[in-house]
Amino acid sequence: MNALRLSWGQRLLLALGIGLLAGLGSQARMFWQADEAVYDRLVGNWDYPLDPRLIIVAIDERSLQQLGQWPWPRSTHAQLLERLREAGVDRVALDLMLPEPDRKDATQDQLLAAAITRSGNVVLPVLAASTGNDEVPEELLPIPLLADAAAALAHTDIEVDADGVARGLYLKAGMGTPYWPALGLALSGERGAVPGLGDGAAGHASPYQWQRDNYVRLRYAGRPGSFPQVSYIDVIEGRVPPALLRGRLAIVGMTASGIAPRLLTPTSRDSWMSGSEYQANVASMLLGGHAILPLPRLLQSTAVALLVALCALGMTLSVSPPWVSAAVALPLPLLASLVLLRGFDLWFAPVAALAGILVVVLVCGLRQMRYWRRQANRDPLTGLANRMRFEEAFRLEYYAARRSGRPLSLALIDLDNFKHYNDTFGHHVGDIVLQHAACMVAELARRPRDLAARFGGDEFALVLPGASSEGARQLIEALVVRVRQSGVAVGKGQQARISITVGLATLTPESTGTPADLFRAADAALLQAKAAGRDGYRVAADA
Repeated sequence: MNALRLSWGQRLLLALGIGLLAGLGSQARMFWQADEAVYDRLVGNWDYPLDPRLIIVAIDERSLQQLGQWPWPRSTHAQLLERLREAGVDRVALDLMLPEPDRKDATQDQLLAAAITRSGNVVLPVLAASTGNDEVPEELLPIPLLADAAAALAHTDIEVDADGVARGLYLKAGMGTPYWPALGLALSGERGAVPGLGDGAAGHASPYQWQRDNYVRLRYAGRPGSFPQVSYIDVIEGRVPPALLRGRLAIVGMTASGIAPRLLTPTSRDSWMSGSEYQANVASMLLGGHAILPLPRLLQSTAVALLVALCALGMTLSVSPPWVSAAVALPLPLLASLVLLRGFDLWFAPVAALAGILVVVLVCGLRQMRYWRRQANRDPLTGLANRMRFEEAFRLEYYAARRSGRPLSLALIDLDNFKHYNDTFGHHVGDIVLQHAACMVAELARRPRDLAARFGGDEFALVLPGASSEGARQLIEALVVRVRQSGVAVGKGQQARISITVGLATLTPESTGTPADLFRAADAALLQAKAAGRDGYRVAADA
């Protein structure tokens, strides 16, 4: 892209400006939907072997048919826990909300509490709920009798994005401070450092607000239905072999359609996942060390800005065509996102960077097109307009003059004895002579619509819209004198004298005239000047 002739300052300004805009766009999450679409494509089929200890005890349709209408007596859950304890289940997450005592039979709560105590490994859920939009959320805990008997309490706050897809969760949450672990975290039994990003509002925690911390992206073990399930009724009635349950991490929860929570995940958009399987995925992810950590917002936006700025700087320095640079630069954000995700379990949202690089490609492409268009109309040796550009501009100015009734002047300029310079001093000196003469001709095209052109090998043309015959004659006379007095260095201490011959014509175009009329008049005046001995000019008497 050196052909664009951008200065270093312009390159840096372009790179930093677009990089900053891309970084701000990433910080504001302007492209979150596109980013999530990319994320879903990258992780949707990125399965891993699930932890074989996990199993779901499903409250399914068959269990509801045989045990009756929901809710069941709590003694039924106590019976289930006894079956699981006898089978040697390692840990149980009883994903059922029990915030109120049984008002019909107090012994039901006592039976369940006793079963939880004997098991010694039961996790019960906590949930934040609000009865109205303006009311302070309330932390719903199991009744004290059951909470005291439980081995742990854990929150079941499921994070669902604005498009309805569950991609991540907060591993810690609680009222005022995030002290409850997620249910899947409590089930896994992991005791090490909890991964994840902060909520951002933890420093301004209110004791009346539900606070969250340690956000991670949930890597799913597979599509819905990947985890083994046994029916609640089969466990109670002893139809599940104890060997199948021994040493397991069991989640007891709803799977029956109509009463079970249903979630969309990146693994599938055509089938739902139950809340119990979601919690199983959380536990499996943590046990296997598969949590995906998003880049912190500041690091994410800084990475986007740097990536775009470096690509922009590289593209403005590149000598390759814009589409070649684009083919190299555009895949970089997606490649960086893929490498960080698959190699380091880090999520880098790439679309803001992709959009920034695309803007750079468009800007550089437009500048390149302008450059090519300019070059197509420019003589490469002298920098003047070429013959094609001259003919187009001359025709347009002629008809513009005819519409406005203003004069138009045309000067045809011939460099005298040019072949002599090539034959005597070589073509290199000949080129210098042409460039020297072209520079002096170009200085006469001072107004925006004036045009200086290289008409042929050693011929130049000057189009002067609105210039009167006298005004144009004075310019040409000064040009002839200036060229005559100048010289071109052809060797050490040696100067070559140059001169030009000019034919000038001025007219105010009539409705029946054509550009050829003015050109013929200027050409005839040039021939007269040449016949008079060159190194001078002639003005057409009547164009």
